[in-house]
Amino acid sequence: MAGGRRIVVFGDVIDDIVVVPHGPVIVDDDTPSSVRHRAGGSAANAAAWMASVGAEVDFVGLVAAEDIGRHSELLAAAGVTPHLGAHPSLPTGAIVVIVDQQNRTMLTERGANAELDPDAVSDDLLADARVLHFSAYSIFYAADLDAYRRMILRATAHGVTVSVDPGSARFLAGFGVERFLRLIDGVSILFPNLEEGRILTGRGDPGEIVSALSARFELVALTLGEAGALVGRRGAEPLRTAAIDTSILDSTGAGDAFAAGFLASWAADGPAGADVAAAAAAGVRLAAQAVSVIGGRPRAR
Repeated sequence: MAGGRRIVVFGDVIDDIVVVPHGPVIVDDDTPSSVRHRAGGSAANAAAWMASVGAEVDFVGLVAAEDIGRHSELLAAAGVTPHLGAHPSLPTGAIVVIVDQQNRTMLTERGANAELDPDAVSDDLLADARVLHFSAYSIFYAADLDAYRRMILRATAHGVTVSVDPGSARFLAGFGVERFLRLIDGVSILFPNLEEGRILTGRGDPGEIVSALSARFELVALTLGEAGALVGRRGAEPLRTAAIDTSILDSTGAGDAFAAGFLASWAADGPAGADVAAAAAAGVRLAAQAVSVIGGRPRAR
């Protein structure tokens, strides 16, 4: 049975090209911009943010064979223990992110992430782990959905708490809400944003969303952007946590950072004494850091 504080993260690794135009985009001509190359991917970002606050983190993902050394080094430099597979033919996933204040336009190639295999999360990795966290981005294109059921069941059999970030309201709608909820049955913690919560429940009010989802999940942390977060534990009144006022440079990875801060704090408290209020506060602190940097990961150490 799990008794440690280690977190295992499974999911996407991405090469981000983050573009911040210095004015309106000019069609058929040059637009002066800041262009930065950053390592990204929702799950890999979350792992890096967890490690930035001292969590012990193992990350499982898949990249192009020629990139395995580079991405392993980037994760290790962030304090994460990498377990990357090497795909022989597909490129590493890539996204061009065009940032307009709080809005983002993303042009995406999933690349090797389309071949992610949940069976790569081994029983040895799950042994003595506290949490298994993954992003639903990896589900939406998966060829073998049964592998995700197996991963969740194997984790729970080890006594590991499973948490999921739903990833994308648009993808959820296309995948099917009931299909998604059936697939992740047995997950304990859910990290939706407001739009994802609305898609998952058909409700508009944050309190109603949390109440509806808490009937399925032991813990629901609904992120609300500048309004902070609303966290509901089954059988308890939801707890609202205010956002931290900060200048927003790039909102990429804010949700990943919130989940990372929350889980790092929650796991560190141990199974018997997890403090939800402290975890939510840790989540909004890390999200505030995330929006103040270009890209989805912490500044390099």
